Amino acid sequence: MTEPVILADVVRSDFVEGHHRGSVVVTNPDGTVAWAAGVVDQPMFPRSSNKPMQALGMLRNGLPLDGNLLALAGASHSGEQIHLDGVREILALAGKDESVLRTPAQYPLDDAARDAWVRAGHGPESITMNCSGKHAAMILTCHLNGWPIDDYRFPDHPLQKEIRTAIEDSAGEKASYIAVDGCGAPIFALTLAGLARSFGLFAAAAPGTLEARVKDAFRAYPEYASGSTRDEAELMRAVDGLFCKAGAEGVYAVGLADGRGIAVKLEDGQPRGRKVVMAAVLQRLGITNDTIERHLRFPLLGGGVEVGAVQPHPATFS
Repeated sequence: MTEPVILADVVRSDFVEGHHRGSVVVTNPDGTVAWAAGVVDQPMFPRSSNKPMQALGMLRNGLPLDGNLLALAGASHSGEQIHLDGVREILALAGKDESVLRTPAQYPLDDAARDAWVRAGHGPESITMNCSGKHAAMILTCHLNGWPIDDYRFPDHPLQKEIRTAIEDSAGEKASYIAVDGCGAPIFALTLAGLARSFGLFAAAAPGTLEARVKDAFRAYPEYASGSTRDEAELMRAVDGLFCKAGAEGVYAVGLADGRGIAVKLEDGQPRGRKVVMAAVLQRLGITNDTIERHLRFPLLGGGVEVGAVQPHPATFS
């Protein structure tokens, strides 16, 4: 039986003290598997890597967003002021304010944004939860369609049914399980190959299609799709045509302009190894630059100085 493999090594003072195990897959433009390591044909939860497909489901049902606000609708944002302002702008289109959000109260993801928020006298709030852009877009979609808003997170709500269809259409497979994501909205299980396939589809989407609207919004406004200091934004700025979205529990998905897709899942769920593994996959595909080279190492500190790094496992990416 196929099992997760070692994707990254944890090296401290030239001693390998641990590993990040997981699975990775690259799909061809036609959706077939080009290369894989680990388990790529069994159900997994894409977590927030599902958000571009969730945005597609909303666009299919009249969501009137483009540009920075569409990127925010598919974001796991950092809670910076631009994100909070954008969430309020989306809600205002429905005549609502942040009191209707059903996201759990949290602090901003970004350290500087969190510190500024606390200094201003705030505690955890729904709007600063990283999924509030998606939830604001869900509320707007419900408003435009005359669907109830109070229960918009329920799996049997018309909105969530439409989103499930969009996810399944994009991945080319049926969702095998439904669970509750961290934000309270449904999460639909796909195979890792299905997740990669969907990102390849979005990245190569023809101009004017709904998928292209999502991809173009992410690429034009990567700071809205993630945050101004995030590695996802760096990667989209550094590679022409690349479209990406990370998720909780060590998930990361990339689509390339030629229609190839990449998806990664780390078994331990640690975010630190995520960008390292993705950088290694991109280099294996012959795609590299200074940003990718930098992402190949997650520094480890000892006494306040760098003494090692999380780095790709050579045998997996040779």
